[in-house]
Amino acid sequence: MPPAAPRVLIAPDKFKGSASAGQVAESLALGIRRAAPGARLTLLPVADGGDGTVDAALAAGFSRREASVAGPVGDPVRAAFALRGETAVIEMAEAGGLRRLPEGRLRPLDAGTRGTGELIRAALDAGATRIVLGVGGSASTDGGAGMLAALGARLLSADGRDLPGGGAALNRLAAADLTALDPRLAAVRIVLASDVDNPLLGEHGAAAVYGPQKGATRQDVATLEAGLARFVDVLSRTLGPAAPRAARSPGAGAAGGTGFAALAVLGATRESGIEVLLDVLGFDRALDGADLVVTGEGCLDRQTLHGKAPAGVAAAARRRGVPVAAVCGRLDLSAGQVAEAGFIGAYPLADLEPDPQRSMTQVGPLLERVGERLAADLLPRG
Repeated sequence: MPPAAPRVLIAPDKFKGSASAGQVAESLALGIRRAAPGARLTLLPVADGGDGTVDAALAAGFSRREASVAGPVGDPVRAAFALRGETAVIEMAEAGGLRRLPEGRLRPLDAGTRGTGELIRAALDAGATRIVLGVGGSASTDGGAGMLAALGARLLSADGRDLPGGGAALNRLAAADLTALDPRLAAVRIVLASDVDNPLLGEHGAAAVYGPQKGATRQDVATLEAGLARFVDVLSRTLGPAAPRAARSPGAGAAGGTGFAALAVLGATRESGIEVLLDVLGFDRALDGADLVVTGEGCLDRQTLHGKAPAGVAAAARRRGVPVAAVCGRLDLSAGQVAEAGFIGAYPLADLEPDPQRSMTQVGPLLERVGERLAADLLPRG
């Protein structure tokens, strides 16, 4: 009796700058089918809360919803979120990400998060009672103030006027009125999907660590830090010790401090980005009967080992006893680190095309070739 056809679950993250997670999965599938025509393939693109999170949810069967919201500096943008049943997946980068900055110009002091709050409101309008908020790729350091304002909070200066957007404006914050927050928030579970464990303030906080990545100079970092500290102080008058406690919590510094507002005001819980997304995407169910999992991302390096998507996929598959192979553009891990991360092997595109630029422009054909090689190495012949 011939052996059963092998079942392969293809669950990669994006190759940033060259291919979406869905494109990576499709290219790998083409290569695997050439080497193992009888293999039964399931494609499940994944994400860890950053760019590509909504796309991964859509590929897993969520429906696409769109809303016109404020971009990071107030210009209207058309942003998408994903909805299935009463669960919404929101990607902060869709509304307030670096890629949404006009002409790509960094605006560290006045970029804000209002659009993210408007996306949350749109999800509530669509009937969501559980919201997964992926917070990677933010352009702002406003502590989530804009998000709260979009949801009904009033953040006021000494003359009683609403503050403009951006982290620098928080230095003029005199009072916070939360009484008009959208009442539907009380019945909604918000999950902060983030592997960032930074607190809000201090040398490991949002401004100091991530501000420079968003264009902040040393003086800008000081301005943003002072504004965030004032935000905590003013919210403490309304929330009491819950505000400084939230500011110290792991994840409060995520997305320019949006984690702080989500934890302190919206009652969010923080969970590992990849773990919550695997749950939402139905990874465990897709794993049933699989003989092999193939995952990957643009670069496998030390960051991968600390909660990035491929490591999360490997950990989840290992708990079920299913072997996992990794595909990447570049491999910056030793053979020992690859094995320690839970992979039975790693297949970098750089082995086929050492020039990084050509590798990025030819990513599809290269992934197909890697898929063929991987299948020839790891799947039974028949």
